[in-house]
Amino acid sequence: FFPLTVLYQEKMYAAGKIPGGFTRREGRPTEHATLTARLIDRPIRPLFAEGFRNEVQIVNTVLSCDPDASSEMASLFGSSLALCISDIPFNGPVAGVMVARVDGEYIINPSVEQEKNSDLNVTVAGTKNAINMVEAGAKEVSEEDMLKALMIGHAAIKELCAIQEEVIAACAKEKMEVSLYEINPIVKQLVDEKGAQRIREAVSIKGKLERYGKIDELIAEMEEEVAKLEWEDDKAREKAVKQAHEYGVEVEAGEVRRLISEEKIRPDGRGLDELRPLDSQVDLLPRVHGSAMFTRGETQVLSVTTLGPLSDAQLIDDLTTETEKRFMHQYNFPPFSVGEVGRMSSPGRREIGHGALGERALLQVLPTAEEFPYAIRTCAEVLESNGSSSQASICAGTMSLMAAGVPIKAMVAGVAMGLITVGDTYSILTDIQGMEDHYGDMDFKVAGTRNGITALQMDIKVTGISEEILREALAQAHKGRMEILDNMETAISAPRDHVSEWAPKMAQMMIPVEKIRVVIGKGGEQIDKIIAACDGIKIDITDDGKCVFYHTKQDMIDKAMQIVGDLIREAKVGDIYDATVSEVRESFAFVTLFPGTDALLHVSELAWTRVDKIQDALHVGDVIKVKVTGVDATGKVKVSAKECLEKPEGYVEPKKNFKPQGKPNFHEKREGANVERRVFKKKENAE
Repeated sequence: FFPLTVLYQEKMYAAGKIPGGFTRREGRPTEHATLTARLIDRPIRPLFAEGFRNEVQIVNTVLSCDPDASSEMASLFGSSLALCISDIPFNGPVAGVMVARVDGEYIINPSVEQEKNSDLNVTVAGTKNAINMVEAGAKEVSEEDMLKALMIGHAAIKELCAIQEEVIAACAKEKMEVSLYEINPIVKQLVDEKGAQRIREAVSIKGKLERYGKIDELIAEMEEEVAKLEWEDDKAREKAVKQAHEYGVEVEAGEVRRLISEEKIRPDGRGLDELRPLDSQVDLLPRVHGSAMFTRGETQVLSVTTLGPLSDAQLIDDLTTETEKRFMHQYNFPPFSVGEVGRMSSPGRREIGHGALGERALLQVLPTAEEFPYAIRTCAEVLESNGSSSQASICAGTMSLMAAGVPIKAMVAGVAMGLITVGDTYSILTDIQGMEDHYGDMDFKVAGTRNGITALQMDIKVTGISEEILREALAQAHKGRMEILDNMETAISAPRDHVSEWAPKMAQMMIPVEKIRVVIGKGGEQIDKIIAACDGIKIDITDDGKCVFYHTKQDMIDKAMQIVGDLIREAKVGDIYDATVSEVRESFAFVTLFPGTDALLHVSELAWTRVDKIQDALHVGDVIKVKVTGVDATGKVKVSAKECLEKPEGYVEPKKNFKPQGKPNFHEKREGANVERRVFKKKENAE
């Protein structure tokens, strides 16, 4: 075991932000920081000398951040360069780039906007000679397109490695001389003579537990034999016993690799491109929104899908963005899944990494929030594991989404590929189990639909792999993926056309933007009333006026929509309402046409006959039929009650523009004098 620790920490001041929380300082690593640390660790780890056991810690701190310049790739570059110019034995340099494809064009280290608009996003790392790490997400791209992106990325990596080599030549330290770890020849001889052959035979036992049990028994026997030998002291004896265990594992690994490379047989008897037995099931849990179980050999994963309102989306606040994550795929790997007793706590790096891979694979086929306005969580519970559990979680997740009624665009399946290299020969394995993963040279996970790849992840233990191996591995993974999809379709072939009875039902309506404040009310008073009146219904309102209602009971949704509909209704001239009197004044009254809209009813509009006092005719709470006669520019409404009544026989309309009798005012006098003078002059001329 090589004790390498890679840390990545983001200082919020790098983006001009003050951290949240009570202490206002950075806390535990975010999920993004954890994933980035893994991203740096994976291409670096294979480049340390085999047998190097010194503890190494690499700390990457983001001091200043440009959203369009990847801090992840800068950290990998810096980590490699720091190791290369140090006295630590390291076979670098190594570098990484991001590759995106926008409108058919491949772009190295894309901007944030370009990344959003791309149909393929790949992070690739390696040395100048070969690729040794890949992390990718894509919208169902072909194997050939994915391979092209990897090769374009590697060409850019060569340039970055050349830059590092210039710096290394100028200021690198002389590498320290370290004694690489070696096993005592006496221990080797004893194990070779008394147990090695039996360990090799045990490797071919078909069942995982039986195989591991027998191998552990034989290695324990070798430890006892070594302990019986004469040693200088107890410390030397303890070290020798430990080495006996390590050498026994080494013998086991050697036999696994020999079987595959020479005899083309795997420990469980499968051929190199053969899948383990598959089983797919849905609807195992009666009360959840959607459930499915996928079993592949001795690996079994239960996936549960839960739907919620969009307000349940996860809030992400990192250096460059503040976003909401609507889809969450979470992976849990309890110790009992591998027959061990262990601590059950918050997810570790491995669980976070596997969850992110599955999330990326499934995200590509999910409907948009406009098409399916739910927050979605898939939770993968690994019940037993013998390798490829992350890919099993993708298969189970796909089926549980479909069982929950999520209209995904296509089914996604995942398969883990392996590699055994001996000299110039290599063997590619389909659907690797735990032993092959542990002792092999590559873990190459490929997830996708029948149409193309949606996610890809590659880690290797050798210095790099060629384009030829990548091409062959992708083709072999495609074949395996098709077989897995065939099996999954026997359990469920299309998403259900409805959500579970236990899931929140949903309805949506658009409201005018200017009416949002009416629906919410002062301090949220109005919307709180709606929620209380409708059995705790959940209501999400977006800035553009989309209003989405969630409840398990349809009648509560209908009721809430009716209330909101009344709140946003607008009175139009000519509309007739049964209005409720809300206030009575001296010469007029206010009546409520519908919730949120009041109108003015003047005493003169109450009846066709004269009403002296409106207080005698109307009281608060009375219901009266009125007709809208006017709506001014500010939205104030005037109504008439008499317009809803028949005119009495002989009714005479009052005269319009009536002027009271009296002396003419100053202007009228002047106007009359002018007329008289004009007339007088005309008469004179006529005479």
